[in-house]
Amino acid sequence: MAATRLIAMHQNKGKSIQQCLKDRTDYAENEEKTAGGELVCSYMCNPETVAAEFAASKREYFQITGRIVHGDIIAYQIRQSFKPGEVTAQEANRIGYETAMRWTKGKNAFIVATHIDKAHIHNHIIYNSTNLDCTRKFRNFFFSGLALQKLSDLVCLENGLSVIEPRKPSERSRRTVYPKEISFREKIRESIDVCMSQEPKSMEELLRLLEEMGYETKKGKHAAVRSSEQKRFLRFRSLGAGYREEDLEKVFTGEMKFGSFSGAPLKESDGPKLDMLLDIQAMIAKGKGPGYERWAKVHNVKQMAATLLFLQEHGLRDYEALSQKAAEASERFGQITKKQKELEERLSEITSLKKHIINYSKTKDIYAQYRKSGYSKKFFEEHREAITLHKAAKEAFSKIEGPIPKIKDLNEEYGNVLAEKKKTYAEYRKLRQEMKDYQTAKYNVDQFLKKEEAERAEQEKKKEQKIL
Repeated sequence: MAATRLIAMHQNKGKSIQQCLKDRTDYAENEEKTAGGELVCSYMCNPETVAAEFAASKREYFQITGRIVHGDIIAYQIRQSFKPGEVTAQEANRIGYETAMRWTKGKNAFIVATHIDKAHIHNHIIYNSTNLDCTRKFRNFFFSGLALQKLSDLVCLENGLSVIEPRKPSERSRRTVYPKEISFREKIRESIDVCMSQEPKSMEELLRLLEEMGYETKKGKHAAVRSSEQKRFLRFRSLGAGYREEDLEKVFTGEMKFGSFSGAPLKESDGPKLDMLLDIQAMIAKGKGPGYERWAKVHNVKQMAATLLFLQEHGLRDYEALSQKAAEASERFGQITKKQKELEERLSEITSLKKHIINYSKTKDIYAQYRKSGYSKKFFEEHREAITLHKAAKEAFSKIEGPIPKIKDLNEEYGNVLAEKKKTYAEYRKLRQEMKDYQTAKYNVDQFLKKEEAERAEQEKKKEQKIL
């Protein structure tokens, strides 16, 4: 089953056609959403330069026809969403390609990007409004959305998928109950709990562990953290008691244990805490009511059940083995992270060196005239930018051992390094998830054992009181 939508893409005010196209295609080809770019395919264009190719076709269209249309459509986008669990990412990508080919009849270039970041797999199909020979444009028509949906249903039926049954508006049900979303602060607190189970010795070490889990950190007067889903950083002091910087510093110095409600002694009315993730007393004080405490107990049971299932699937029946697996997963993730950073640094170095070689070639004549003028200040002021670029290029070349590489060789190396980076990205994501799973399981086991030990001590204390 696939739901489709046809969207006409126009030029935004203040932006060129190529900029607008690049904004759309960059989002569609996002490596985080397309398994490192593996789920991107194209027809009669290169996914890496698709925006420039589409923009060039517009210019050629104008040269051939001389037509200028105000409010012109620069491209079309088809969103094709599949029922969760019905197709694999590769099947969805193939179905999207087939849908685009039959919709455009092979007359327009397009890209198909399959996103897997949501519960439902979906395609972003972007095709050029100008046809391949640059003499005509795709003609949109009334009820084109319905025609696209019928074509998509036909392709789905041919591939053994279900289709959406048409219903009258009066027969359609409205969604009135929405699941409760977990806030960013709650997610960050859960991640801090996982990191604190590794017993970091300082705030810097805690921030490093959060970075390994995929967070972006910011140091300064007030430390802050941000996940890939957030737009803004959140300061530690906004996370609540026990997660503020001053509270964590007390934990690092040994003045208090992590998980206690505050630096002050607990009152009798504060009650016990069922999980380090939940501040029950604080929530009840805010009017959540006794039902929240019951929910916390159920939540912990479900969380522990999921952990036990994880341990059973991985054959982990010994705590030492679990600790070793968590440490090994963290070490492997650290190694692949280091490799990714090294590849990114090399790509930046190659790009910078290419830029210096090009600048040197463009400015060498001007610099030769500058030398003949006896390094005249007047000549320098007239050609300040070119001379500065030339000096920067010479300084960069002085750091290179041996002969300066050629642009052709640098382009070849850049392609090889980029290919290796894409290849290791899938392993990077796999190891990051593996590390997170093992560390979360270890944390849940630690919390469960601590609770069991406390309950056992309480029972022994009651027995001694009865004997006395």
